[in-house]
Amino acid sequence: MKERQGGICVEKRVNQIKQQLSAQNYKLTPQREATVRVLLENEEDHLSAEDVYLLVKEKAPEIGLATVYRTLELLSDLQIIHKLNFGDGVTRYEFRAEGAEHHHHHLYCLNCGSVDEIMEDLLGPIEKQVESEYNFQIVDHRLTFHGICKRCRGKVEDPKKLYSIKLS
Repeated sequence: MKERQGGICVEKRVNQIKQQLSAQNYKLTPQREATVRVLLENEEDHLSAEDVYLLVKEKAPEIGLATVYRTLELLSDLQIIHKLNFGDGVTRYEFRAEGAEHHHHHLYCLNCGSVDEIMEDLLGPIEKQVESEYNFQIVDHRLTFHGICKRCRGKVEDPKKLYSIKLS
């Protein structure tokens, strides 16, 4: 979806988010719009609040870190974006997939910190089994695999040791 960088898709998404905010009696202020645009332009990167802030500052130097945090919280509360935590103490953000029944899954590299996505819903049969066996109505699920990405394979001697270090 390279159009995203060219602005066509970004403009459409900004307008959709503006409508979502308006439906909940919020406005897309210039500060919120700058934050949304940074998230959209870097959607594949799973940015932290600090990452978003640094990129927003390049576009709008007057915006403070607290404003970025409040905007991210609002977008999260309205379920426009998801908060992600891969067990490394850093909260990251990504947009909710339009029309998706469930959240997609992630591959988190313990060596370089990269995050790759699995777009297929791999948990359908397990979800049905859990609902049946435990009489539990599932609304959503998230799955993150922790390991070593294809770019780092062969560079790490003991992945299990790296995992215990990252989580301590």
